Amino acid sequence: MRAIAVFEAAKGLLVLAAGAGLLSLLHHDVAALAERLVHFSHLNPASKYPHIFIDAAANVTDARLWMLAGGAGAYAVVRLVEAYGLWRGRPWAEWLALVGGALYVPVELYHLWLHFTGLKIVVLAANLGVVAYMAYALRHRAEKERELADASALV
Repeated sequence: MRAIAVFEAAKGLLVLAAGAGLLSLLHHDVAALAERLVHFSHLNPASKYPHIFIDAAANVTDARLWMLAGGAGAYAVVRLVEAYGLWRGRPWAEWLALVGGALYVPVELYHLWLHFTGLKIVVLAANLGVVAYMAYALRHRAEKERELADASALV
């Protein structure tokens, strides 16, 4: 359970850092930065993906950066609260981890179907492992609570 808590905390901190990075782009020419990044990476700016990246960067506004950073902050808060709850053994955090992990499964399956890679298999397997473990932990907790209730009813 604590390993999952550490993993969730790491995801939360990583997304929080990404959100802070987005805020550092406020009032800057993001398109020029994207072009420098493409040239620094020795990519052809006229090829498909670098061109999409540069076009997307050209359409970035400060309002969009605030919105993306706010979304990253909200996601990070949920992940960090979940990590705290899992670390402390809270049932609500186990439910949050179960539902949150299960929500990703259809998306992961869809992406795996579009383009099969070993990394996608590993991510799906890890996510299914977390979901299965959370389901087991919740069921085990419910059984223990039932046993305690039955034992106290006998007394």
